[in-house]
Formats: sequence, structure tokens, C-alpha cells
Amino acid sequence: MPTDRKRAWIVTLVITLVAGLVRFWDLGRATDEGTPVFDEKHYVPQAWQMLRNGGYEDNPGYELVAHPPVGKQMIAIGEWLLGYTPWGWRLIAALFGTLMVLLIIRIARRMTRSTLLGALAGILLICDGLSHVQSRVGMLDIFQALFILAAFSCLLVDRDQVRERLWQVCSDGRLDPATWGPALGFRWWRFGAGLMLGLACGTKWNGIYYIMAFGLLSVFWDALARRAAGVRRPWRAALVRDTAPALWALVGIPLLLYFATWSGWFASETATDRHAVLLNDDVGMNGLPDALRSLLYYQLNVLDFHTHLTTPATPHPWESKPWAWPMGMRPMLYYYESGMPGCGRNSCVQATMLIGTPAMWWLALPVAAWSLWRAVFRLDWRYAAVLVGYGAGYLPWFTNLARQMYYFYATPLVPFLVLGIVLVLGQVLGTVEDHYERRKTGLLAVSLYIGLVVANFIWLWPVLNGDPITHEHWQAELWLPSWR
Repeated sequence: MPTDRKRAWIVTLVITLVAGLVRFWDLGRATDEGTPVFDEKHYVPQAWQMLRNGGYEDNPGYELVAHPPVGKQMIAIGEWLLGYTPWGWRLIAALFGTLMVLLIIRIARRMTRSTLLGALAGILLICDGLSHVQSRVGMLDIFQALFILAAFSCLLVDRDQVRERLWQVCSDGRLDPATWGPALGFRWWRFGAGLMLGLACGTKWNGIYYIMAFGLLSVFWDALARRAAGVRRPWRAALVRDTAPALWALVGIPLLLYFATWSGWFASETATDRHAVLLNDDVGMNGLPDALRSLLYYQLNVLDFHTHLTTPATPHPWESKPWAWPMGMRPMLYYYESGMPGCGRNSCVQATMLIGTPAMWWLALPVAAWSLWRAVFRLDWRYAAVLVGYGAGYLPWFTNLARQMYYFYATPLVPFLVLGIVLVLGQVLGTVEDHYERRKTGLLAVSLYIGLVVANFIWLWPVLNGDPITHEHWQAELWLPSWR
């Protein structure tokens, strides 16, 4: 790791402070006449019910209690602090969006061993329109994105710690290459990753894909670490030594924590399907406790809801399929109102649109292609890790293309897009061995690109935040026909 630890933390905290100012700026502006906008209309009142009831919803009449409780509990914390107001239901989302910037700085610094590149990662995440808007609405995706990013950061620290332990064994002369290598002891950081993955699944079910992806990634890293230490059969050694502990930490712990997040539901008497076993003869799963049978029955009903949530003959006007997400080809309009004053004219437009900053998102496919080349042909573990994180949040959506899908599902992809871009920028900057002119040219190119991203974000600012603008300005913000 770099030795500028104090300076790195100063840089981290300063950029995080800037992120907080950006995320919290006029947080309560865009509302539907003081009420929630778009899917806030589902989660904000459900969070308020949780606050009133002690951790569970009680509106089965709507049949839209379709996600686990953690994200709504986060919204409820803000409502407890500031009431049922726009600031209340968006407060914790903005805090999570700010903390993601802190995490991405530290992650990028650890992956690149560069404080400068860590700082650039923080700036890029601040300037991403999708992450910005999702940090300013009372929806669930920003919470899951932070838990996933936190799990990834824990695994990175665990990877470094494992290699340090193996290096110590080797330096002490205690490694016998003919054996499986040493047991690595209890791994607190991997345990922390399991907790974060459990919270990710407790927010939205698609967190399970990250459990599978990060579990395989952890064991893969263990095998590579054992090979680097000199173990003759590192893959078999990882299978024998590391797979079972990895399954416990990254599957068992998340599963237990997932069920723990339903504690309010278990403690209730009136939550959705709480006593399904008493009201239905077809619950099944005999032999399990009645409360657990009822919960599993409820989960199966939710699974059925998601399975049959298909695109109708007349699709939602802002629906988008996953092939449109990497380039941000079909953004979403969360809020729109026209005809009010406030922009220097009598008739203005206020709109909040979910748009990924094009200067970043339009590079997603080239960055993915470069990352794949580096991972396969240069065996660069950093690019491989980014691809695993990005792929776990993206590829599973192709398994059921008939389902209704929206651009905000891409929220967990943003940090991995940023990390991929930062790794490329690191190569553009060059290394200390490169000629001075080469590094100077690289620094100029990186500076120009960061300036372009910041300028792009500033241009989009009015439609990311619902500021009053003229009709002409509104039309100028809609760059592509698919944005309309």
C-alpha cells in the first residue's frame, strides 16, 4: 500500500465532504405536490408503516410488499428523524450515496496503490448522474449498491490479508510445498463481506447473484495466493482448505442474516401472511415451525409476483431492457411538471430524470472489452474483479427478458463501471518507469477526461435535481431520441 496514509485520508474526507454537499443539496425539491415521486410511492409509505408497527408493513391489500425489509427500514430511519417529509424519506439514501464515494476512493486506492487514482474514482462517482439521482430518492437500490460495494471492499482487504499471512509463513520457513499449505485462520474481513451480502439480499433478492460471484472470486483468489506461496497443488488446496470456510462466510452468514432481517415480521401478528399456515391448507413444508412455514409461503408468493411481472402488450413508457443499460440508452423520467415560473419566464419546466453521465456510460462497452482482454491475456486480477462485480449485477437480467425492467436496476453497476474506468486511466497515466514526456501526456489526457465528465455532470444538473429551466433548455438536455 502507498505510504501517504495521512494524506490519503485527508483526500478521502475532503472528496467525501464534497459528495455530501452535492448529494444533500436541496434534497426535498422534486416532489409530486409534496408527496413521493415514481416508486417512492411504494417504499416511502411502507417504511412509514414499519416505523409505526415496529418493523413490518401491514398493507396486504395493495399486494405490493414485494421486497425484503432492509431498504425500507433504512428509509424509516430518516422518517423517524425528520418525519414524513421529502427530507425524511430521502435522508438515509443521500447518506448512503455519500458513503459510497468514501468507499470507492479507498477501494480504488487499494486496487491501484495510488491515492491519485482513488481520488479520481471518488470524483467520477460524484459526477455519475444515475448514482446521484438514486441517492436523492426514497427507493431501495442505493442501499443495496452500498452493501454490495462494502462486501467487495471487505473481500479486497481479505485478499491482501491472506497474502500477508502466507508471506509470513513462507518467510518463517514453515511452508511445506507438498502439503495443502497452512490454514488461514478466522478471516474477519470475509466475515464482514458475508454480513454485507446478507444485507444486500435483505434489500433486494438479486443480491444472491453477488453471493455466488463473490464466493467464487474469494476461493479463486485463495488458490492464486497459495500458488504464489509455492503450494504445488494450489487449486486442490483451495478446494480442501478454503471452500468450506468460504461457504460458511459468504453463504451461511448471509442466509442467517437474511432471516434475521425479518425479525419484525416474526414478532408481529398482522404482517402479510404472518399466519398463512392457519388460513391456507396448501402451505406445505410440514415439519418446520409454523412461523418459518408462513414466511416461506410469503416468499414463494413474492417470487411468483416477480416471475409474472412481465412486460404487458402496452409497455411502461420508460421501461428498458438490459442491453440498453451499459450505454444508458433509455433513461427514466421520475418527475415532470411544466407551466410554473422560476426560470426567468412565466412558463418553466421542472423534471427529474435518471440519466447516467454519458461521458462515463458511453465508455462502458469499450472499458468492458479492454477489461476482458487484460483479465484473460494479461492475467490482471484487478480487471477480473471489476468484471465479476459488473457481471453479477448485469448478466442475470438476461435470463428472463420477458420481465418488466427499468434503468434504475443498473444502480449496483455504477461503482464497478467507475473502477473499470479508473484502472484504464491508471494505464493512461503510466508508471514511474515511463519517460517524463509520456507521463506528462498521460496526465494531460486524464485531466481533460475528468474535466469532460465534470462538465457533463454540470450540464445535466438541472434535470438530475428538478431545477426550473426553460422549455428550450429542457429540449437541449434530451440528447438522443431514446431519451424522449
